[in-house]
Amino acid sequence: MRFADGPSVHCDVHIEAGVPQVWELVTDIRLPARLSPELQRVAWLDGADRPLVGARFEGYNHHQQLGEWRTVSHVVELDEQRVFAWAVTDADGRYGEPTLDPAKSMASWRYELKAEGEGTRLRQSALIGPGRSGVTLALDRWPDREEEFIAFRMKELRAGMEATLHGIKMLAEEGR
Repeated sequence: MRFADGPSVHCDVHIEAGVPQVWELVTDIRLPARLSPELQRVAWLDGADRPLVGARFEGYNHHQQLGEWRTVSHVVELDEQRVFAWAVTDADGRYGEPTLDPAKSMASWRYELKAEGEGTRLRQSALIGPGRSGVTLALDRWPDREEEFIAFRMKELRAGMEATLHGIKMLAEEGR
């Protein structure tokens, strides 16, 4: 896969809990920081306290090879108990020109929920780009290794998603 193709990855899990309970967990922006190997902490910005289209939150990330950085995410889609999606921007210009434009996001993330039997089917997905990120830094330096770098990043993202979804499943099924 090539960066220009918009590399993406998704993971699904069935959760033995109702959609409202799972929705409450996935819209708690602090929860992934408890479960993800990369995201360290998250906070709402501009007085927001819950997901609404246009609301923003900052995230602090850590990666063994890239160090630490801050992002600003913008809620770009919210369909109550169905879809929660946000675009991650490089507000501080760590990877190029600083931007708060969701159309130039480093990545876009999405949760989709669907009733399945007495439980919920939860899907988490991520799309890399079109903006600059750690992936584009590597591609600038080693353009001949594009497919290798994209595959590696997709593998990392999938592992993080699986950890997050497993944690959400555990919390929802325990009723927390």
